[in-house]
This record gives sequence, C-alpha cells and structure tokens, in this order.
Amino acid sequence: MTSDRPIVGVLHPGSMGAAVAACAVSAGARVLWCPAGRSAATVRRAEQAGLEPVAELGELLQRAEVVLSLCPPAAAEDVAREVAEGGLTGVYVEGNAISPARVQRITDLLSRSARAVVDGSVIGSPPVNGKRTQLFLSGPADATALVAGLFAGTAVSTPLLGEEIGQASALKVSYTAYQKASRVLAALSYGLAQHHGVDQALLEVAGKRSGSYLTETDYIAKTASRAWRWAPEMEEAADTLDAAGLPDEVLRAVAETLGRWTDAKDGELSVEGALSMLQEPR
Repeated sequence: MTSDRPIVGVLHPGSMGAAVAACAVSAGARVLWCPAGRSAATVRRAEQAGLEPVAELGELLQRAEVVLSLCPPAAAEDVAREVAEGGLTGVYVEGNAISPARVQRITDLLSRSARAVVDGSVIGSPPVNGKRTQLFLSGPADATALVAGLFAGTAVSTPLLGEEIGQASALKVSYTAYQKASRVLAALSYGLAQHHGVDQALLEVAGKRSGSYLTETDYIAKTASRAWRWAPEMEEAADTLDAAGLPDEVLRAVAETLGRWTDAKDGELSVEGALSMLQEPR
C-alpha cells in the first residue's frame, strides 16, 4: 500500500457495487467514484455508502490503487476499454457476470498499463442489513491478496480460487446458469398451470418437496424486474457452455424468455402482470 488508507475506485456503483464499496469503506479504505452522467439514484446510493466523488474518470484512475468494476454484463468490455484508454496503472478487478473468454479479452486489453487484472465474481445478495456476500477471486497472488485485504473483517468474504484468470467468472456463470434458469422455468410452469386453472394444485404438489421454487410465486415478479440484468448473464453462461463443448440452446432460450420482461426494469409488478408480459406476442 502506498498510503495509510488504501484508495479504491468503483465504477458505476449500482445496488451491489455500492454495498460492496461500503464494506471497503468500513474496513478503512477511501473509495472514489465518478458521478458524471450517473442518475440521481446512483448519486444517493454512493452518498449513503460513504463514497467520495471525483470530477473525472481520469482522476479516479490516477489516484486509485485498485479499481473495481461492477456493472451490467453487456457494458463490461466498454467500461474496461474506457479504463484502458485512461491509463490505469493499479489493479483492475473485473467483477462482472461475464464469460471467462471475455475476462481474458479484458485482461489482454488492460495488460499494457495496469499492474494486474483480478478476475472476480460476486455471489450472494448485496451485503446490507446483516446479509453477507462472497467475492470470489482468481489471478496473480499479490493482486488477489491486495483485493482481499480491502474487505478483511467485513460482510464481504473473498475466497481465492487460484491464479488462473477465468476461474472466478467460470464459477459465477456456472452458478447463475442454474439459479436463474430455474427461476424462469418456475415462472413458466406456474403460468402454464394458471392458464389451465390448476395453479393451486401445482402449489400443493410442489409444497410437498422442500425448497421448490414453484412455491415461491412472489419471485416471479422479482425475476421480471431483474430480467434486464439476468438476460445478458444467461447469454454469457450460454457462451461459456458453448466454449466448453456443451449444449447452449437451453440457456439461449432462457435469455430470450427473460427478454420479454426487459421493459419491467426494476419496477413494481404483480405476478399476474409478469405472466401477462410473457404471453404478449413478440
């Protein structure tokens, strides 16, 4: 570390990014962010998390020892390209839900200037209100140790997977492929049962099995509101399956189904409203 308080930069802090950054603040780091072009909601989140605003991205990149990228998957490479053009010399943590191949492209892009790239994957809910999350890490040992130290003693644990770039992202897409595809399948199953007037019978049958997503009908609306983020994640998972020589058609179909809910972004929606959106013609 070059100072008593490590300086971290966080890019585009959404609900997860702001909560993770707040944990670094609680552990003693100074966390910078750039509010230029960000929404009022993002500004509020950053203020509540104790993040320090800087006027330009260039200033953030110049001052930060570690830069954490937590953004929608589709934007990951554009964000990394902007960082590369800004001449980052610190450690870059690629923490987005993207395929190992994209993480490697980002690593190659940043290798000319950055000290190192760390592959990271966040699994769990935002670490607020007593909740904990895991930031899995893979990459060069000195860089992963630096990142892990930023969250010591906080609600963010940092399991190390190894030194190979792509391991953390592979874990993320493997996990999210099942978790999110299962939610979509549950919504479709419930919608089909409701269409035929047997939804209550379905719930009774599913209730006899512990932990069945079919009994969590309220999650259908939650899935719809998150579909704008989940659909790209399913495409990333499908790409990873294809690269591994495994069939990718199921996850492509899940991504397409989630795409029907794109207009429900982070909004208030009933179960009935979510199901009706699935029935709308494309």
